[in-house]
Amino acid sequence: MTRTEVSVAILVLLVVLALGGMWIGWRGRRRRSEGVVPALPEAPAGLGTARLGPLDAVYVSTTRAGDWLDRVPAHGLGVRSPATVEVFDAGVRIGRTGAPDVFVPAAALRGATTAPGMAGKVVGGEGLVVLTWQADPDDPRGLDTGLRPRHAADRPRLVEAVAALIDVTPGTPGQEEKP
Repeated sequence: MTRTEVSVAILVLLVVLALGGMWIGWRGRRRRSEGVVPALPEAPAGLGTARLGPLDAVYVSTTRAGDWLDRVPAHGLGVRSPATVEVFDAGVRIGRTGAPDVFVPAAALRGATTAPGMAGKVVGGEGLVVLTWQADPDDPRGLDTGLRPRHAADRPRLVEAVAALIDVTPGTPGQEEKP
């Protein structure tokens, strides 16, 4: 073997080891995050009145609430994908291409805002819509799900529709029902 062939073989081995380490780390992170999100909520048969949508968007990722870099890979929540977002009386349905759909029940929603980015996408300004919700009632911290609507005009509409849903959800801690 020549010196070049040995160098290439070592480089290939290092790349394979690095990729293997990343894969093992991602699997471990997914297992740990399944304790935070034991199962995704199922969409009910009757979603109620459509309040907004469908809107074309990119599902960016889901992170632990308040930590935009702590991605949650359990149940495919860490997978970026094209999506359609719809807001119904029963909650928010995020239909994803190539990954499991996500349904956030209205009672689990805690907030909606815009942000410059989160794990998987930084756009600057206020380009992402972030939904804060609680997948597990025993987890006081909750989750943040980031969405990048295709049209900028859809961002405030989505935030307003989710905020209105939170304001009228009976039994939401800290929220009053609007008259």
